[in-house]
Amino acid sequence: GMYVVTVVFKVKLETKDDFHKLVLQQAKNSLEKEEGCHRFDVCFDDRRPDTVFLYEVYDDSAAFEAHRETEYFKAFREAAEPLLESRALNTWWLLNPA
Repeated sequence: GMYVVTVVFKVKLETKDDFHKLVLQQAKNSLEKEEGCHRFDVCFDDRRPDTVFLYEVYDDSAAFEAHRETEYFKAFREAAEPLLESRALNTWWLLNPA
């Protein structure tokens, strides 16, 4: 089965545009540079402008661990940290057949 990662970011409102740019670049890097990354959806809702939701799909947990070791992930993490109030990450196994 595929390995799913969901993240809910609470963003400091005054930094949301900067965070959106950062996270969209992170999605692009992950999809283009990682064979084991199949989806990296960045979701937001104008009614909750301080919240960003990520839905990511990887081959397996090893592919996600490899993702976390990339230079661009580490750079994203460092740049994003001061823009965030909180981050909540969950991992899942995709139940339905792809």
